[in-house]
Amino acid sequence: MIKTGFIFFSLLSLATFNALGESYQGNASLGPLKTPSCRFCHGIDGIATMPNYPNLQGQNERYLFNAMKAYQNGDRKGGLAEMMRTQLSALNDQDMADIAAFYATMKDK
Repeated sequence: MIKTGFIFFSLLSLATFNALGESYQGNASLGPLKTPSCRFCHGIDGIATMPNYPNLQGQNERYLFNAMKAYQNGDRKGGLAEMMRTQLSALNDQDMADIAAFYATMKDK
């Protein structure tokens, strides 16, 4: 029973992960229009303004999208999770895909 449940959960998670990655193609050129509030903490160039905020420059696109989605859904916890959830509440999946693509394509200056 436990093994069957684990297999079902694993397949469901994989299907969800693949669907999110394939359903939304991020447009990096739209990212700058959708990141004004991101820049206060994560920097204009994707390098965080404070040491306890993560750098987003060059981060994996799928990871960024899934992290934003998890914050938006309340699945990620932590000291700044509620602030992130609030910041992401007005964005749809396409917006988050565009933001993820934007930060993923940023290069070190």
